[in-house]
This record gives sequence, C-alpha cells and structure tokens, in this order.
Amino acid sequence: MPSRESHERLTALLDPATTVLLTVECQQGVVGPDSALPELAAAARSSGALANIARLAAAAHESGVQVMHAVAESRPDGRGGNRNARLFHAAARLPVQQHTGSTAVRVAPPIEVADEDLVVRRLHGLSPLAGTDVDPLLRNLGCRTLLVTGVSANIAIPNAVFDAVNLGYTAVVPADAIAGVPAEYTPAMVRNTLALVATVTTTDAVIGRWKRPRRQGAAATPA
Repeated sequence: MPSRESHERLTALLDPATTVLLTVECQQGVVGPDSALPELAAAARSSGALANIARLAAAAHESGVQVMHAVAESRPDGRGGNRNARLFHAAARLPVQQHTGSTAVRVAPPIEVADEDLVVRRLHGLSPLAGTDVDPLLRNLGCRTLLVTGVSANIAIPNAVFDAVNLGYTAVVPADAIAGVPAEYTPAMVRNTLALVATVTTTDAVIGRWKRPRRQGAAATPA
C-alpha cells in the first residue's frame, strides 16, 4: 500500500492552483465510435481509460483545476503537416480524417468540455507540447504539475511526458487514464518508461486528493 508520505507528496503535487489536467487526442476521430483507429478506440473504451478521463475532467471542473484538451488535426490540403514518418503516410490514407472543423476533431463523449477549458490544436508533429501553444499557456496559468491523460501510450503520451519533464514541469500519469495498442503494451510502457520520469498513480487517487481539502473545509464550517 502507498505510504502516508507518498499520499502527502501526491496531494502536494496535485494542488489545484498549480495543476493542469491535459487530455491528449481524446477526439471523436480517434477514440469515438467512428474512429480512424478502431483498435485504439476500442482499447480506450474497454480498458476504462476514456471513462476515467471523463471522471478526471469532471473532478477538475469541480475542484477548480484547469483542463486543457490537446487535439491533433489537419487541413484538407495537408499543408503544414508532416510527411517524414511512416505514421503520417498511413494516417493520410485512413478513411476518417482529422480535418479542422470536422466532427472528428471534437472532444469525444463522455468527456465534458467546460467554458473555462482550453482547447489547443496542432497541425504537425507527434507531441501536444512541442511547437504548440501548450507550454506558454501552462506558464501563464502558473502550472507546475501536468496531469497527462489520453492516447496513445505508444506515441503521444510518452512524447507529452518527456516534453513536460524537459520543460521543467512535474508530470503525473494516472495509469488507468491512458491507452494504447496492443492492450498489454500500455502497462509495459508505464512500468519501464513513464515510471522513470513521471509520478504514476490512479484516477481514484487523483480525485481523492482533489476532494480531500473540500471535505475538510466543509467539516470546519459551522452548521
């Protein structure tokens, strides 16, 4: 079981005033019913990762934690997009395209997007942080801890974690709120790679840390 020290450390890391919840590529064209990547979408849903991300977003909204959604998209003419890896060539041939303004690039249910959420869109690359507005927005928000969720554990999630650490943020990864393919790859990635650079936790542990101060405050208020 986690020690009291580890509980206290996680509570400090997840201070709502300095934490941002980042959802990565949780868009309809990736994890929705009409996904361009049905195997990945199925993994995100069957593992419970998508439902857990929705729970985290709801808890963040209730606790005053900033939520940011990182969306990958492309122009119909492909301008500005990468062509320097097999992945990009394969994506260009998929029957569902993540075109700007299309349903495919909307944040997928059951994740709710609040008015105060920030949606950051990118036309290039593999990372939600590199070459996007995410880093300056995080700095302007006073972020110290980046809570990374979403897909895929194969590429975008490790990219986000590495970039966050390189930029000086503390990365926290709820292991049950990320997904990749095949299913067994995700825990291997978490255990052998992400755990070396990020604090690995669970959705329940994160939500518990955010709820704890509210309960204590309520208990201290006279009836």
